[in-house]
Amino acid sequence: MSHNHFKGKFEVELKYRLASKSAFLDVLGSIEHEVMLQDNIESDCYFDTKEQHLLTQNKSLCIREMEPSGIKLWIVKGPESDRCEATNITDANNARSMLTTMGYDVVLEMKKERSIYFVDKFHITVDHLEGIGNFAEFAIMTDEEDLLESYRSELVSLASQFGLTAKDLEHKSYRCLQSEKKALFLANLQLRHDLLEQQLVHMLLIVFAIHFVISASYTRSDVVTTSFLPI
Repeated sequence: MSHNHFKGKFEVELKYRLASKSAFLDVLGSIEHEVMLQDNIESDCYFDTKEQHLLTQNKSLCIREMEPSGIKLWIVKGPESDRCEATNITDANNARSMLTTMGYDVVLEMKKERSIYFVDKFHITVDHLEGIGNFAEFAIMTDEEDLLESYRSELVSLASQFGLTAKDLEHKSYRCLQSEKKALFLANLQLRHDLLEQQLVHMLLIVFAIHFVISASYTRSDVVTTSFLPI
């Protein structure tokens, strides 16, 4: 996190879904760029209060660990969409412990595979989230709030070199996408549980029905036998 690309309290960022990660990297390889890191695993730990005060204020607080690069970050985003500040930390475990002591809880943990490249003054991250997809983020950090819209236009132009358009934009955050994935998983899990429960009830009804038929059959057999006994 020592590179000048990551200095500033504002971040202009455009996130695109990639139909083909390999095709995107082919285009990247054809233009001048610098590699910061490749195929790192980022582990993000999001914190909030039990009442989710940060979320309701459109803020997020995250402790990030990157391996094998060894980079550890404290990241705060919001409340404005372009507001983002990050700083290096040396001990992620202590940072998480301090936040817990302050009354924050872990509300989401997620992992992604990330590569970071520099193209001129911009940085491009190529990300893979298991079960969600491949993405490319075009971004720049700055302290100059009056340059945000100008940078946004330049990022749109840069993305167009990769064949990316407005229809490819992903407006949801990774946190939101991961939360939706988790909610879908839990919903499917509940659905499977309900189906198994229904199947169990159905099987029990069949067993009871068979038992009833067998019991009724024995009863009729006893009546017939009794009717033929000598008086």
